[in-house]
Amino acid sequence: MSNYRRVYIPGATYFFTLVTYCRQPIFADAERVEQLRRSFLEVKAKRPFNMPAAVILPDHLHCLWILPKGDADFSTRWQMLKTSFSRRIPAKKGKEGAKTIWQPRFYDHCIRDEIDFHMHLDYIHYNPVKHGWVSSPSEWPYSSFARFVELGWYESNWGDVMPPNMEDMERE
Repeated sequence: MSNYRRVYIPGATYFFTLVTYCRQPIFADAERVEQLRRSFLEVKAKRPFNMPAAVILPDHLHCLWILPKGDADFSTRWQMLKTSFSRRIPAKKGKEGAKTIWQPRFYDHCIRDEIDFHMHLDYIHYNPVKHGWVSSPSEWPYSSFARFVELGWYESNWGDVMPPNMEDMERE
């Protein structure tokens, strides 16, 4: 039995990591990524939230969410998202009858301040480089990095060299 306790703060900003079951590369093709995007839109239509940043890698994803004022229920949203996506794709069933698509839990971190927000934003955008999928964040197609370059938050060559604040940060 785990002693892990989640922090639920209405209107807060959170960083999340979700991992596929046994690190299967479910999101290795564009169609699966599009199915995941459709699931996000479906959930956001029913239970709104803002997702300023995200990256989808073949076997996991990271994102930042800002919950509406007075609402702290991110767990239900993740359950809805996992269910929506699971209905869209074929998969083997495990011992308990559930599809083997997602690891049962997810990692969450409540963002404390602007510095923490920027550190996690950098982590999200540097993640494809960290895992060796590309040599620069600008090369990864399933990321919010390009939007942040357009907004002037990053130079287009940011992350070609490991940013100093990424050396000790582990979130998966």
